[in-house]
Amino acid sequence: MIVSHDGGVSITENRGRSWSMVQLPIAQMYHVMVDNRIPYYVYGNRQDGPSTRGPSNSKLSSFFGTDIPSIPRGEWRPVSGGESGWATPDLVDTNIVWSSASGFGSGAGIVQRYDLRTNTAQNVEVWPQAPFGSPAADLKYRFVWTFPLTISPHDHTKVYVGSQYVHQTTDGGNTWREISPDLTRNDKSRQQISGGLTPDNIGVEYAGVVFAIAESRLKPGLIWAGTNDGLVHVTQDGGGRWANVTASILGLPAWMTVSSIEPSRFDTATAYVAVDGHQVNNRDPWIFKTTDYGRTWRPIVNGIPKSPLSYVHVVKEDPVRRGLLYAGTENGVYVSFNDGELWQPLQNNLPPAPVYWLVIQEHFDDLVVATYGRGFWILDDISPLRRLTPQVTARDADLLPPRPAYRFRGGEPPFAPYYDPVAGFNPPYGADLHYWLKTAGQDTTKDSVTITITSAGGRTVRTMKGPMRAGLNRVWWDLNSDQTKEARLRTSPRYAGYIKVAPEGIPAPGVWRWSVLAPPGEYTVKLKARDQEYTQRLTVRKDPGSGGSEQGIEAQMALAEDLYSDINGAVEAINTAELTRGQLATLKAFLAGDSATADVRAQADSLDQKLLAVEENLFQTRVTGRGQDLLRWPMKLAEQLLYLAGQVTSSDFAPTTPQREVHQLLHDQLAAYRGQLDQVVSRDLVAFNGLLQQRSLQGIVVRP
Repeated sequence: MIVSHDGGVSITENRGRSWSMVQLPIAQMYHVMVDNRIPYYVYGNRQDGPSTRGPSNSKLSSFFGTDIPSIPRGEWRPVSGGESGWATPDLVDTNIVWSSASGFGSGAGIVQRYDLRTNTAQNVEVWPQAPFGSPAADLKYRFVWTFPLTISPHDHTKVYVGSQYVHQTTDGGNTWREISPDLTRNDKSRQQISGGLTPDNIGVEYAGVVFAIAESRLKPGLIWAGTNDGLVHVTQDGGGRWANVTASILGLPAWMTVSSIEPSRFDTATAYVAVDGHQVNNRDPWIFKTTDYGRTWRPIVNGIPKSPLSYVHVVKEDPVRRGLLYAGTENGVYVSFNDGELWQPLQNNLPPAPVYWLVIQEHFDDLVVATYGRGFWILDDISPLRRLTPQVTARDADLLPPRPAYRFRGGEPPFAPYYDPVAGFNPPYGADLHYWLKTAGQDTTKDSVTITITSAGGRTVRTMKGPMRAGLNRVWWDLNSDQTKEARLRTSPRYAGYIKVAPEGIPAPGVWRWSVLAPPGEYTVKLKARDQEYTQRLTVRKDPGSGGSEQGIEAQMALAEDLYSDINGAVEAINTAELTRGQLATLKAFLAGDSATADVRAQADSLDQKLLAVEENLFQTRVTGRGQDLLRWPMKLAEQLLYLAGQVTSSDFAPTTPQREVHQLLHDQLAAYRGQLDQVVSRDLVAFNGLLQQRSLQGIVVRP
């Protein structure tokens, strides 16, 4: 038997004597809010769970690869409140989170003020009287399951919540006052005993409540309120006088829920409202816009197809580009570039799910989505949407300005299993780069654009390829330089002749390629597409939580560049020795069985041993790359340089004295081994080639 329930799915294979529980990567989120931390946290209320917060980026790298989740459940923590309302961080007093909830057993109209420092909360609800068992008509205040809670954008001590009234506190919830009359229809016929034969007055499911509250970011005291019985009110004096503007919304059916209100960021007279009518079986999309404080409205839903899942939960205006709008419906996200005149899907890989709330994290330009079924999702960096103007799309190609990139450094993870089914994923590391192509390449599997990153001094840091797909393209630069050179074997690892090596060679096991994480600073991004070049500036910023300093990073980079050079030097020496030894092996095979050239083969063996004697110091020649044979024999010079490089660059701190001393030791060893190799090449190899000429083997030359 399989049983689904609030915690997931339980399965029994023995008729219920024992059960195993399966957790699923699903969650019903009512809302989402964000703070201003770097990286920022997301906050929300999960059905059948607590109000919670977790990082948008844990800065934890996945040891098992990019396909393994990297935001484990240990990164999340409750912030009081409950399953149904809001979790709203105070953006000024960053230790405070306001949480709201309603529910059987916990009261209705719950408001809690949570302190991150103490991990405790204070109950500050408007009217702490239990409503259970009573019909709505008998209550002083009607607080619905997801009643609104919002903090004034002008005064962080001013918090609004909604019953049938708009309530306000300015002293942390110690006192509340009504700043509105009853803004609902207050239809008593819809406020009677609920439940039929068995009453079910749970105290949170009411008609006639304020469902949405929003204060203008441009004008203090300009507050909009919408109800779940279809009314819209506005006040321009902080609640002194309210105007009912519902009658001006022509064509709006009655008794629908005003689910969100968005005051414009650009004009005090402009606002957008989303209206949800599915509870009265009207599932069409309803979004309206006013430009005169609600005196007139017009619908703006063109492009959102009508279906059973078309009803709209939320509408948001972009804070930077006027007329760029986002909407969440019962089955996805839509975007409009022309103030609602036309909508189009903004789905990408977002699974179809009810989108209950949207918020834009303005420092990172991320669109954060609360879905009622698939948890939180984030569309990283919506700045390209702002720049996707008709002027840009008319061009054959264009490179868009990138947002600044943070050079995040990893932290210590919490105890959590790597196979956690409910863990989330970090965004790709580094800088996201966007370019526009009017048409695709002739062969989209092969054609590509070239992207070059150069430092402020003009040095090439990284060269990458990007797809030639028509439209807006995104590639990520992981902030790493081009990798060190590749060491390649042209001979079998020692004592592992069963590993056959072709003339082109194989990567040397144990000598991996390494790159340097670019330091904070200014960079130039250059795009080459269809013989045209486009450039933009990119800023790379230090991780503010890394604990290091700019000076420490600068000192680290100086040593890292020396290590980079030494690693390349060691690889060049390995490749010289291996290329020469590979040719000697081929020559010996060619001359095998020819008694007349026995002395040539003997000299080839001697030269091979001299090269191997040097090579054994450069890297561990017995490593095959199979199993853990790297642990069976000591690391040699190249591996030691790579190990040290990883140690030096693992944080934002300056190199330690032991790190500098070990580098000097390895640097001196490299110089000595390269000197020995040069001597073998300049003396013994030259003599060997001379022997080949003496034995009338002209045309055969061994080149390092």
